[in-house]
Amino acid sequence: MSTTKKFSGKAMGYLILLGLVVLSWAIFKILSPHNFGSFGNMLNYFQASLIATVGAVGFYFVMVMGMFDFSIGANIMLSAIVGCVFATRFNLGYFGLIVGCILTGTIVGALNGMFYVKLRIPSMIVTTGLALIYESLANYIAGGVEQTLPSNLRAFGQMPWDIILALVACVVAYIFLNYTKIGTYTYAIGSDEFVAKNMGINVNKYKVLAFILSGAFLGVMAILTISYGSSMVAVTGMASMSRNFVPTMGCFFGLAFKKYGMPLPAIIIGEFVINIIFFGFIALGAPTAIQDVITGLALLIIITLTTKATKGEIVK
Repeated sequence: MSTTKKFSGKAMGYLILLGLVVLSWAIFKILSPHNFGSFGNMLNYFQASLIATVGAVGFYFVMVMGMFDFSIGANIMLSAIVGCVFATRFNLGYFGLIVGCILTGTIVGALNGMFYVKLRIPSMIVTTGLALIYESLANYIAGGVEQTLPSNLRAFGQMPWDIILALVACVVAYIFLNYTKIGTYTYAIGSDEFVAKNMGINVNKYKVLAFILSGAFLGVMAILTISYGSSMVAVTGMASMSRNFVPTMGCFFGLAFKKYGMPLPAIIIGEFVINIIFFGFIALGAPTAIQDVITGLALLIIITLTTKATKGEIVK
């Protein structure tokens, strides 16, 4: 009986998500039939969405516990710059790019988690302050110069390597969430931290681990980001926060569809929907300000419709 319910719940979740894909595609296809929505275009939209998807599946470990991270953009920027420096200045090639990005992202995640646990103040405040430090560090390492990845090191910016890397990241996230103690305790803490403590779970330890995992996935996102865009510019004054938006919205899809037992597929498809909307406005030639307003409103409506809490349910 429970298996049947689980299956029907997942089926409903997939139907809703696929409906959102078709609806968003149809709207922009009608409005801009000649330069939007072809098979080739949709494949490009999906490729672009994979970049944020990788970061979102990692960030999900943090968000499902009720925490937040305002240093996502700074982490991606710093990790991409360090990876590029390792690959080019130290002539380590792909090894330097991969290790530099993932190691930096992981270290940033560990710092976020440890500062959050030790300072005992809201994660939003901690990560906002740390984001300023990461931005300054990235600017120092870059020396105020745009860091460009050579064309012979951009394989992860195109098929099939971008899809392979994103797929590996999603599979790893799925294994952690469903087949490890970390995943079990992550959901337990997210459901009720007080009960989790009474069960003997070391809550602070697993919160730090959540930030570490999130940082590692953001490091992978940094690989895809600099490979796809070919360069990274260090910014300061919290300008990196513009990179927070898309992975965070993907996480909202994951949280919204957790009740259907399919958070990771929801993140993947949700990021695709976000990119369809984004590229749809580009096809229409809409001003950036209008794009941001309408995209934000559309996504708020989508999340609101899919996260109606049942009576007595606590939404974190």
